[in-house]
Amino acid sequence: MYIAMNRFTVTEQNAAAFEDLWLGRDSHLKDMDGFVEFHMLKGPAENGRILYASHTVWASEDAFRAWTKSQAFRAAHKDAGSTAKLHEGSPKFEGFSTIQHIAR
Repeated sequence: MYIAMNRFTVTEQNAAAFEDLWLGRDSHLKDMDGFVEFHMLKGPAENGRILYASHTVWASEDAFRAWTKSQAFRAAHKDAGSTAKLHEGSPKFEGFSTIQHIAR
C-alpha cells in the first residue's frame, strides 16, 4: 500500500471556501486502477490557521505515479492555480510506503 498526502495551511477566514472547494470538486479518483480510498482531514485551528491534509490510499506507489501522469489527474487539478489563494504557500506533499498494516 502507498499513502499520498498533501498538507495545506489555511487561514480561518478562508476555511469555509477551502472546504467547499474540496467537497464540491470531482476528484476523478474512483475510476483509477489501484485507488483504494480518499480522506480530506481537518486539523485544529492554531494562531488563526487550520491545517488540512488530503490523504489518499493506493494499492501501490506505481498506481499513485500512474494517477499523477493521467488525464484524470490533469482534469482534477485543472483549477489548482486559481484556488491557491485559499491556502498559504504550496501544498506540502508526503508519500509513504506501508511497512505494516493492521485492520479489524
